[in-house]
Amino acid sequence: MLSVATLQQIADAATSIGTLNDAALESLKKNWPDLRFTFCNDDDMPARLPPALQGGKFNVYLVGGGEHCLSLTQDIEQAIGVVLAQVDEE
Repeated sequence: MLSVATLQQIADAATSIGTLNDAALESLKKNWPDLRFTFCNDDDMPARLPPALQGGKFNVYLVGGGEHCLSLTQDIEQAIGVVLAQVDEE
């Protein structure tokens, strides 16, 4: 199960990696093998869904796996993974 502390650890690790790409995801998966990871641009995320954690370079959203289907969730207790969404610099 995910916790706020684990989300912060993931965010810190992703920040230290820098660029979010397939190699970065593999590195995160090695540290948290029970979680699913994906990345995208923050503009691709639903505008009405607030991130579980906001960062300077990216926001963290939760992925739930209820009812045999992956979906975004705000319930940290149902989360089985995270989306790291790159925030564009303006």
